[in-house]
Amino acid sequence: MANKEAAVAELSKLFEDSNAVLLTEYRGLTVGQLKTLRRSISEHATYAVVKNTLTKIAANNAGISAFDDTLVGPSAIAFVHGDPVAVAKELRAFAKANPALVVKNGFFDGNPLTTDDVNKLADLESREVLLAKLAGAFKASLFGAAYMFNAPLAQAVRTVEALRVKQESAAE
Repeated sequence: MANKEAAVAELSKLFEDSNAVLLTEYRGLTVGQLKTLRRSISEHATYAVVKNTLTKIAANNAGISAFDDTLVGPSAIAFVHGDPVAVAKELRAFAKANPALVVKNGFFDGNPLTTDDVNKLADLESREVLLAKLAGAFKASLFGAAYMFNAPLAQAVRTVEALRVKQESAAE
């Protein structure tokens, strides 16, 4: 009983400390394949095989009810502490190579995720790419603003130059 309470407390802490949580079914995967999956997402997540009943209690303790209906069969959870997009991409890539891995659902930013939502999350570009695009958009808008402020000044200089040339040709 004490072991179960400790396990629930540990899982509750993992749920509370995670940016996102992705539930998977690993039926049919070997220990070596699970180890490969753990290594591939270890930078951004902790992947743990869990007991369904204890996980349901821990999730409810953390205020998450998204897994109540899907915690059946052999379950493992990716507790994301880094980039959720990177973890979703790795899980999808691993599931393509190993069809025995099934991404059931997840929880991200206070909202439950369906399998389709997890796939949409995996379709997003990485944080670095999105930040680079945002910086490029800012740079383009600043360049446009600078051009807009410079245009009247440049037009005035061209007008004055044209008047000077016209007066020189009239004086000759």
